[in-house]
Amino acid sequence: MFEWSRIHKWEENHERRIIEDIEEYVCEYYKVNDIFDLTEEQVNDLENFRNNDLNEYSVMQVGFSDILMRLEDREFYDEEDNDL
Repeated sequence: MFEWSRIHKWEENHERRIIEDIEEYVCEYYKVNDIFDLTEEQVNDLENFRNNDLNEYSVMQVGFSDILMRLEDREFYDEEDNDL
Protein backbone atom coordinates (compact mmCIF):
# COMPACT_ATOMS: atom_id res chain seq x y z
CA MET A 1 0.00 0.00 0.00
CA PHE A 2 1.36 3.42 -1.02
CA GLU A 3 2.03 5.89 1.77
CA TRP A 4 3.27 9.47 1.96
CA SER A 5 4.24 10.25 5.49
CA ARG A 6 3.53 13.81 6.59
CA ILE A 7 2.04 14.80 3.23
CA HIS A 8 0.40 17.76 4.96
CA LYS A 9 3.86 19.34 5.28
CA TRP A 10 4.33 19.12 1.52
CA GLU A 11 0.91 20.66 0.99
CA GLU A 12 1.69 23.50 3.41
CA ASN A 13 4.95 24.21 1.57
CA HIS A 14 3.22 24.35 -1.81
CA GLU A 15 0.45 26.55 -0.42
CA ARG A 16 2.97 28.95 1.15
CA ARG A 17 4.89 29.14 -2.14
CA ILE A 18 1.72 29.93 -4.10
CA ILE A 19 0.79 32.66 -1.62
CA GLU A 20 4.28 34.19 -1.78
CA ASP A 21 4.38 34.05 -5.59
CA ILE A 22 0.96 35.66 -5.97
CA GLU A 23 1.77 38.37 -3.43
CA GLU A 24 5.03 39.15 -5.25
CA TYR A 25 3.27 39.24 -8.63
CA VAL A 26 0.48 41.49 -7.33
CA CYS A 27 2.97 43.93 -5.79
CA GLU A 28 5.01 44.04 -9.00
CA TYR A 29 1.89 44.42 -11.15
CA TYR A 30 0.53 47.33 -9.12
CA LYS A 31 4.00 48.72 -8.37
CA VAL A 32 3.54 48.71 -4.59
CA ASN A 33 5.90 47.54 -1.86
CA ASP A 34 3.27 45.71 0.14
CA ILE A 35 -0.24 44.39 -0.42
CA PHE A 36 -1.41 46.81 2.28
CA ASP A 37 -0.47 49.66 -0.07
CA LEU A 38 -3.12 48.59 -2.60
CA THR A 39 -6.00 50.97 -3.25
CA GLU A 40 -9.59 49.93 -2.76
CA GLU A 41 -10.01 49.81 -6.53
CA GLN A 42 -7.01 47.49 -6.90
CA VAL A 43 -8.33 45.21 -4.18
CA ASN A 44 -11.68 45.12 -5.96
CA ASP A 45 -9.86 44.20 -9.19
CA LEU A 46 -8.18 41.28 -7.42
CA GLU A 47 -11.45 40.10 -5.93
CA ASN A 48 -13.13 40.36 -9.32
CA PHE A 49 -10.31 38.39 -10.93
CA ARG A 50 -10.50 35.67 -8.27
CA ASN A 51 -14.29 35.39 -8.49
CA ASN A 52 -14.85 35.80 -12.23
CA ASP A 53 -11.70 34.96 -14.17
CA LEU A 54 -9.89 32.37 -12.09
CA ASN A 55 -11.26 28.85 -12.22
CA GLU A 56 -12.84 28.00 -8.88
CA TYR A 57 -10.70 24.83 -8.71
CA SER A 58 -7.44 26.57 -9.57
CA VAL A 59 -4.60 25.99 -7.13
CA MET A 60 -4.04 29.76 -7.34
CA GLN A 61 -7.31 30.37 -5.46
CA VAL A 62 -5.53 29.79 -2.16
CA GLY A 63 -3.13 32.68 -2.82
CA PHE A 64 -5.76 35.20 -3.85
CA SER A 65 -8.03 34.16 -1.00
CA ASP A 66 -5.19 34.54 1.49
CA ILE A 67 -4.30 38.03 0.27
CA LEU A 68 -7.90 39.20 0.27
CA MET A 69 -8.49 37.73 3.72
CA ARG A 70 -5.42 39.51 5.15
CA LEU A 71 -6.54 42.80 3.60
CA GLU A 72 -10.01 42.33 5.04
CA ASP A 73 -8.60 41.47 8.47
CA ARG A 74 -6.36 44.53 8.45
CA GLU A 75 -9.25 46.77 7.47
CA PHE A 76 -11.35 45.28 10.27
CA TYR A 77 -8.63 45.81 12.88
CA ASP A 78 -7.91 49.32 11.61
CA GLU A 79 -11.60 50.17 12.04
CA GLU A 80 -11.59 48.70 15.54
CA ASP A 81 -8.56 50.80 16.49
CA ASN A 82 -10.32 53.93 15.23
CA ASP A 83 -13.34 53.15 17.40
CA LEU A 84 -11.27 53.20 20.58
